[in-house]
Amino acid sequence: MELETVIQWFPGHMVKAKKMVRENLKIVDIVIELVDARIPSSSRNPDLQEILQGKPRVVALNKADLADQNLTERWTQVFTRDGCNAVAINSTTGQGVEKLVALTKKAGEPVMQKLAAKGRKPRPIRVMILGIPNVGKSSLINKLAGKGATRTGDRPGVTRGKQWIRVGRDMELLDTPGILWPKFDDPEVGFKLAVTGAIKEEVINVEQVVLKLLKYLKDMHPEKLKARYKLDSLSEKPVEILADIGARRGLLIPGGQVDMEKAARVILAEFRTGKLGRFTLDLPGS
Repeated sequence: MELETVIQWFPGHMVKAKKMVRENLKIVDIVIELVDARIPSSSRNPDLQEILQGKPRVVALNKADLADQNLTERWTQVFTRDGCNAVAINSTTGQGVEKLVALTKKAGEPVMQKLAAKGRKPRPIRVMILGIPNVGKSSLINKLAGKGATRTGDRPGVTRGKQWIRVGRDMELLDTPGILWPKFDDPEVGFKLAVTGAIKEEVINVEQVVLKLLKYLKDMHPEKLKARYKLDSLSEKPVEILADIGARRGLLIPGGQVDMEKAARVILAEFRTGKLGRFTLDLPGS
């Protein structure tokens, strides 16, 4: 079965998401674009440039603890070369978040200078976090909303009904994660989004996704695969590797056969949580 038949695509989500993002962009100065460090290219929305309309941006490569460190550094250089300040972070532990705040404030300096030139009263930089589902927006907002941050409601000159988080003295974060639904016409992008958790499991065929993952691991990282599941060798067929792992883990159904779906879900969970190792599926320049 080809992966195209495994993943469902709902274009209505994209339309709704883009409309919401456009409305929020009107009231912020800077955008933090949050991407998954394991798939820095595939976790970006292809319509982003048109949506942002020249808005200053900082790219945060989240879940850096799950990605290949060397490749994350190379991706950071790619984004920087393309004109976006970039930083690797872990929104759960807070690693890199202080640097992210500093880069965001720096990116907002020209905006503040323009306001001052117009005689406007100084105010905090207004920021929105933008990214696809499950990339870590809520956890980053919660981390920023922790120590030293306060939530505020309506204020003069700002759209009513919006909640803001004050981060330090000179930064405010719109407490509404900007959701850009991913567009994955390319089946390879669809696979990468599925395997990293950007797409709900209800709309993917987990077993087929994991078979493709096992082929990737067999071809690119066979030693990690053998070490994690204590396999002496790897079959050429991913379905046989899946069966071997299921048998090794004792994931059996009545009659002694391997529960292939359960085995697939175990592998997928261990890949997503880093138990299999640190991987970056998008390569710079690819």
